[in-house]
Amino acid sequence: MQLKAVFVRRIIIISRVLDFCRRTFGGKATKANNQKTKAAGKVQQAPRPAPGASLLPAVQRLSRDQHAISRKDISPNALKVLYRLKDAGFDAYLVGGCIRDLLLGLKPKDFDVVTNAKPEQVKQVFRNCRLIGRRFRLAHVVFGREVIEVATFRGHHSGADDEADTAPKLKTASLSDHGQILRDNVYGTIEEDAERRDFTVNALYYSVNDFCVYDFANGMQAIAARKIELIGDPETRYREDPVRILRAIRFATKLNMQIAPASAEPIAQLAVLLKNIPPPRLFDELVKLLLAGKAFDNFMLMRDSKVLKQLLPQLDKLLKQEPEGKAFQLATKALQNTDERVEADKPVTPAFIFAALLWYPVELRSQMLITDGLSEIDAMNIAMTEVLDDIQRTIAIPKRFTLSMRDIWALQSRLTKRAGRRAFKLLEQPKFRGAFDFLQLRAEAEGGSLVELALWWERFQFADETDRLQLINQLGKEGIDKGPRRRRSYKRKPTAE
Repeated sequence: MQLKAVFVRRIIIISRVLDFCRRTFGGKATKANNQKTKAAGKVQQAPRPAPGASLLPAVQRLSRDQHAISRKDISPNALKVLYRLKDAGFDAYLVGGCIRDLLLGLKPKDFDVVTNAKPEQVKQVFRNCRLIGRRFRLAHVVFGREVIEVATFRGHHSGADDEADTAPKLKTASLSDHGQILRDNVYGTIEEDAERRDFTVNALYYSVNDFCVYDFANGMQAIAARKIELIGDPETRYREDPVRILRAIRFATKLNMQIAPASAEPIAQLAVLLKNIPPPRLFDELVKLLLAGKAFDNFMLMRDSKVLKQLLPQLDKLLKQEPEGKAFQLATKALQNTDERVEADKPVTPAFIFAALLWYPVELRSQMLITDGLSEIDAMNIAMTEVLDDIQRTIAIPKRFTLSMRDIWALQSRLTKRAGRRAFKLLEQPKFRGAFDFLQLRAEAEGGSLVELALWWERFQFADETDRLQLINQLGKEGIDKGPRRRRSYKRKPTAE
């Protein structure tokens, strides 16, 4: 019995060894068979570039006398980050938009740093550092109100399948079925990082070691030609991150450039991929498009490139029915007004812009509900809720803005009822000024009786008490709520017998 038990144990050990050998040495053959099976299916992936192959031309090094960037134009805090990383033994560069803007003579909004240090190593160098992000792991070095973003050189990812086979424990990248990058913490060299940049004008690096600018993708040539051009195959790059569609539009209007034909062609077809982007991120990107002083230009470019349909489908539907109708007039006037306020350094809010963009979908739905027999107030409340709930599936507008939008919309009907003390009470409303500005834009878009109503409220605001009473008295029957009044029911008194 003992010999039999020993024999059985040996057989088990031998079978485990053979199984290990099959899994270890048969992996490549299995992988090849799997690839053949996938190739035979209906869906085939585009061939990937061979390892080491680069889409970029030879790097161009511009010495100090060949570019106009000076350290006096760079944030002192960004310089601190560069020098401290250098002293710690790491390579560090200013990269992207700040270099592009400095070369164009513009003032950069912020300064981004890229380095070969891992995020955890950056945190060890800076005590005032916090690590953020899941999709891209980043380090934020905080200097009071200024934040210097530090990213590690990004490397190439060959796809989730390959990484699962080669290094399961080190898997740091993943792609969706549409080719969108879901997680991307693959680190590499500066050359690989440049290839991973989105546009050629953003693949520019500035070093404090030699004060040179390194151009990896003919970015200087693109700046001279005033073109926004994607690095690599445009369709692949848009699929990796569909938000690049919005970034291409924003950069084109901001820098007064044109999107290169090859980069512009796939936008209309691939704009539908924006539906795969989380709604909060889409809201942030749309706010950048609408509050940067180029709202009108961005709106028109989004409309022409079929992008607006994916972001604001309710408005796009109305614009298709009446391309130059009142919905278009109100939207464009609100956006032009916003651009003027940004230019004059006056405050702007997303609530007012989105209220203008979605007003006519709300009004249309409200009128349909009134036709069905609901009261004006109930119809408006239901319409506002339905439109906002629908748009939240695409763009996650924060509650602090949707509440302001509701106030502006609800006050529009109340502004028509001015008799008695109503006008005085409306002036005390916190959102009166926004509602009045909104009424003025509606008057410009629609004309008719709204022009007279807006003019009346403008006079009423700046009149003294006596003049205000006179304005109300001059209304006569106007401004009185003509809605049906509820009749009182009186009980008949019992007659004495």
